[in-house]
Amino acid sequence: MKILLVANYLPDEQQSMLRFARMLADGLQRQGHEVRTIRPEPAWLYRGKMLPRPLHKWLGYLDKFQAFPGSLRQECAWADLVQICDHSNAFYTGVIPGVPCVVTCHDLLAVRGALGEDTDCPASTTGRLLQRWILEGLERATHVACVSEYTYGDLRRLARATLPAQVIRNGLNYDYRVLAASEVEERLATLPTLAGRRPYLLHVGSNLRRKNREGILRVFARLKDRWPGFLVFAGAPLSAPLRAEAMALGIADRVIDVARPDEAQLEALYNAAHALLFPSRFEGFGWPPLEAQKCGCPVIVSDRGPLPEIGGEGAFVCPIDDEEAMAAQVLRLGDPDERRRWIERGLKNVARFTAEGMVAEYIALYREVLGR
Repeated sequence: MKILLVANYLPDEQQSMLRFARMLADGLQRQGHEVRTIRPEPAWLYRGKMLPRPLHKWLGYLDKFQAFPGSLRQECAWADLVQICDHSNAFYTGVIPGVPCVVTCHDLLAVRGALGEDTDCPASTTGRLLQRWILEGLERATHVACVSEYTYGDLRRLARATLPAQVIRNGLNYDYRVLAASEVEERLATLPTLAGRRPYLLHVGSNLRRKNREGILRVFARLKDRWPGFLVFAGAPLSAPLRAEAMALGIADRVIDVARPDEAQLEALYNAAHALLFPSRFEGFGWPPLEAQKCGCPVIVSDRGPLPEIGGEGAFVCPIDDEEAMAAQVLRLGDPDERRRWIERGLKNVARFTAEGMVAEYIALYREVLGR
C-alpha cells in the first residue's frame, strides 16, 4: 500500500503527536508499505525567527489553512490511502480528493469544551469555530480510529451515528525497559537536581489544569510528615502559581523540576521512582502510566477518563477527590511484597500495548477500508 501520513505542524511542538506519527510511519515501512509523511510547513519569511506569540499563532493558521491544502491535494495523487495522524487536523478531510481517509482520534476534550462541557479546555470564539470544523472533518472521514474506549464513547455521542469507527489503542513509542541499577545511576547522574534526593514520587506531563498537578501537591503535603521522600515533576517546570502553592503547603523544598528530560533520562526516572502519581482530571489516552509500568514502576491513577482502562489491573485506581487514598497507597508501596505485586501486575498489563500490535491493527483497517 501507498500510505500518505498527515502529521502535525512542527512549531506547535505537540511532541506526543509527532512521536505517534513517527511510530506509525516506522512500523508501516517495516511491514513493507510505502509511506510519505507530509505536514504544514512554516512560511520561509519567518522560519526560525522569534515572533510574538499571537503573531506566531495567526501566521501558523495561514500555513495550515492557506498554504498546506494545495500541497496535500498534490500528494494525494500518489496515495492509496491518507492517514491523518491527529484528529486536530481532521478539517483536511474536506480537501482530500477521492482517496480513502482514516483519522486517528486521540481525544475530544477540546471539542467538548467548545460545546460547553467541562473538560478543562475552554474555547474562545475562534476556538469554538475551529473545534466545529474538526468535528465536521471527523464526520467526513472514511473511518476513525479512536485510541481508547473512552474517546470512542465521546465520538459516538458527538458525531453522526453512521460514522465508521473503532478502537485501536496506542502502542508505546519508545522501547522502555527495566534497567540495571548501575545504568539507572549513570543516567540520573546527568540530572544534578536529583543528586542525593531519594526516594521520590514522579509525575510526567505539563501544567495544564487537566493534569491536576495541584492535586499532586496536596497528596504530597499529606505525606510530608509520614514519608521522607521528594516529589519530582518531569516535563514542564512547575508554573509560578503551582510553585506558590507548594510554598503554601510547606513542601517547596522537597519539590524538584526535571525540565524536558530526554527518553534515556525519562526511562531512568521511571526505573528509580517509588511510584508514578498520575491523577489526571481528563485524558484521551495517557502514555506515562504505561511507560512507568514497562520500567517496573508502580502506578497510581485517578478514576477519570481512560486511565482505569489503560492502567488495567496493573494500576492502583483512586477516586479523583480521594487524595488520602492516593497518599495511603504511596505508603503501602513501602512494603516490599506489596510493591512487587504491583510491579508484576504493571508488567503484565503493559504487554497489551505494543507498537507492532498497533501497526498491525492499522494495516488490517487500511485493507478493510480499501476493500470497500
